[in-house]
Amino acid sequence: MGKGGYAVGEVYSIQPLVNNRQPIEKPPFTIGTLRKAIPQHCFKRSLLTSSAYLAANLAAVALLYVCSTAIDTLPTWARLISWPLYWFCQGAVCTGVWVIAHECGHQAFSESQLVNDAVGLVLHSCLLVPYYSWKHSHRRHHSNTGNAAKDEVFVPDVRPVDHEEMSFRTLGPVRLLEILFVLTAGWPLYLLFNMSGREYESWANHFSPYSPIYSRRERSEILISDIALGLAFAGLSWLGSTFGWLWLLKVYVAPYLVVNAWLVCITLLQHTHPALPHYSDTEWDWLRGALSTVDRSYGPLDVVFHHIADTHVAHHLFSTLPHYHAQEATRALIPVLGKYYMHDSRSVPRAIWEDRQACRWVAPDKDTPGSGVFWFKQFKEQKKSD
Repeated sequence: MGKGGYAVGEVYSIQPLVNNRQPIEKPPFTIGTLRKAIPQHCFKRSLLTSSAYLAANLAAVALLYVCSTAIDTLPTWARLISWPLYWFCQGAVCTGVWVIAHECGHQAFSESQLVNDAVGLVLHSCLLVPYYSWKHSHRRHHSNTGNAAKDEVFVPDVRPVDHEEMSFRTLGPVRLLEILFVLTAGWPLYLLFNMSGREYESWANHFSPYSPIYSRRERSEILISDIALGLAFAGLSWLGSTFGWLWLLKVYVAPYLVVNAWLVCITLLQHTHPALPHYSDTEWDWLRGALSTVDRSYGPLDVVFHHIADTHVAHHLFSTLPHYHAQEATRALIPVLGKYYMHDSRSVPRAIWEDRQACRWVAPDKDTPGSGVFWFKQFKEQKKSD
């Protein structure tokens, strides 16, 4: 039981593929009400505390690397086990580093924007992420969450209310291949081609200062991101030529791919769920959009991921809230949010398997075709058969 007498897995849990949609009525609370419900110390951003978490992350990265230097001295059978184990662990820890860099983009690392941007630029560049480019597009995602026309990522296609589709993509093996493709190639394709993002009149990507994603005043920072990435690639090329490309593949590239997979998995499941609504541009408002996300637990990895997944609702409401206060803030918010709070108790593999099938496009309900509220079509069909 949590504070306020709620049970996350019971009262406020989303049950998989049943009629338990998030309410679409305007909430009986305001963002000011929600802010007052959270202890004020939760909004304090401490450079010392944030740096301590970062130092722990980097120490874990270094320790795992040191351990990896002994793997090739092991028998063949042990190497076949130890290398994938290293990739998984290092990828998970580096995902935690990614989350801290993400907090820098939200100005949640410290009170200083200069410190936030300097730390975020270094960390994200080391993970081959264009810091400023993603910071600005991600800010627009937070400003337009749930808007079917203006959101920046995982924007579903809006189909007519009577649209039907029979597709080979519903077959299990095809669905599995799609999931593997999204987890491995989804992140670079989003950066390069804005895949799964909103439509723009011209080619949108995260590397051109003239990309339609960005305003004129942001162009210089996009260029800074590109230069930082160029330096990161140069450093990796030097490491590969010095220590061997196979060494670089095993030590850096494989964990890097694991980071990308976790990043896509976490963000996909946060915003693609059969119980979450999407809104037309005329129907949408910021608060209901911010609530159109879902918390879920990754078990012990929640600590490694700095609770980016199990406190995501609070993050969308208050993005400058540091991760080390997010659990306390979530506990304070849930009694106020009531039925507007979304928590999915399914396992991660089950959720990504089921939602890849259920969440292919959105459409209005047949009884409210002009409401401007859209739901995943497959979810509605599933409910009829339950």
